[in-house]
Amino acid sequence: MANYIRRDMEGIVLELDTQYPVILVTGPRQVGKTTMLQTLMRGTERRYVSLDDLTNRSLARTDPAMFFQLHKPPVLVDEVQYAPELFAQIKIIADRDRKAGAFWLTGSQVFKLMRGVRESLAGRVALLELSSCSQNEILGRGKNIPFTTDFEALRERQNESPVTDVSEIFRRIHKGGMPALVSGQYRDNGVFYSSYLNTYLERDIRELSGDIDSVRFLRFVTSAACRCAQMLNISDIAQDSDIGQSTAKNWLNILETLGVVFYLHPYSNNTLKRTVKTPKLYFFDCGLVAYLAKWSSPETLESGAMSGAILENYVVSEIVKSYRNAAKTPFLYYYRDKDMREIDLILEADGRLSPIEIKKTASPDKRLTNVFKTLDRSGKKRGNGAVLCMARELSALDAENYVVPIGLL
Repeated sequence: MANYIRRDMEGIVLELDTQYPVILVTGPRQVGKTTMLQTLMRGTERRYVSLDDLTNRSLARTDPAMFFQLHKPPVLVDEVQYAPELFAQIKIIADRDRKAGAFWLTGSQVFKLMRGVRESLAGRVALLELSSCSQNEILGRGKNIPFTTDFEALRERQNESPVTDVSEIFRRIHKGGMPALVSGQYRDNGVFYSSYLNTYLERDIRELSGDIDSVRFLRFVTSAACRCAQMLNISDIAQDSDIGQSTAKNWLNILETLGVVFYLHPYSNNTLKRTVKTPKLYFFDCGLVAYLAKWSSPETLESGAMSGAILENYVVSEIVKSYRNAAKTPFLYYYRDKDMREIDLILEADGRLSPIEIKKTASPDKRLTNVFKTLDRSGKKRGNGAVLCMARELSALDAENYVVPIGLL
């Protein structure tokens, strides 16, 4: 495949294929789930069947046993959420044959899948979540290491990363990470994202939520995009969209389960009692945000009112992708208290809290890290801090706080 972009998750899939009878790759449409798995199955005996095909779907739903007689394992079943009736039969075959790698499954509508997976395939399935392409994948660096503030890990990243400036970062943000755009298959972002909204997102929302008003849905998702990296305000989003708050909440839940948006929850514990309780909203793909917010070019986006928010969205989503692509769960939070002290991102690992600030500047002031001391009251050790910014090279503000170029993500 001439324009195929290698995915960081490929090695994880092949490793899990030797251990689990079932691998399920979820994620929104058009992020490359099927393409990745079809690439990995080349030259093998694995068969491919799509449940987008109505004939295949009907057989899968009415006679799962016959379906797998026709499509014998090892098999890749695409869009498996359309036939949850298959899960019980997959369990029977997996328990009978006890063969690793028998079933590869993909699905775009996660909460339609999860009930059947939990009931039938617990202990038999490896769950992976694929998003649009990460910066690491687009640059073709190959080795994916989940982001940490460990200095040696950061220095290794610098050795493998080209120097980038603010214009290049905003070009990446504006283009987004959808494989069809990144590979050059399609060149017009506007046409692609317009079709994506109308063909995929709206259809999935309609299937999961019943009939919807297309105009109101576009207003809704646009309002959400314009509030990326901000504390969630369902009332404002609903008012912008001319819909009720319950509908806005339902549509946000669907976008989350489709893998389009995610939340960053505030960090708090018993010793930090003055923290806010509201999560912040982020999109996995910044190109979609730029399209919805009507930024026509990287230059206008860079100089516009949303530049800081969309840059934060980009950084947080890249960090989340670095963990998901390694099949790991990131423990990420933000901090804000009633005294208006705020930390953009907190990474919790190994009993430590590592604070991170995200700034558009190339020369961050050391005073930015003063707020990090707030975490000393948390009862947990404070790890190394970082200011992720537009600096060209990795450096340090002091022994505990580093200046990290966003291009290293």
